Amino acid sequence: MKFLLEVTMDEAALAKDPAGELGRILRYWGGNLRHYPLRPGDGSVIYDSEYREVGRWRVADQAE
Repeated sequence: MKFLLEVTMDEAALAKDPAGELGRILRYWGGNLRHYPLRPGDGSVIYDSEYREVGRWRVADQAE
């Protein structure tokens, strides 16, 4: 399996403070992973601190 995380960093809060905002996203979503079985197909939209959609994470088969 693969864990894939994609975040667009050229808009909103991520453009203002990329390191701080990306750190917040990683802490929040990393802590939230315990609510998922982490099987291929699992995933979720990622929001920044201004509640704007900036990406998503997902679990994929190794073949992808």
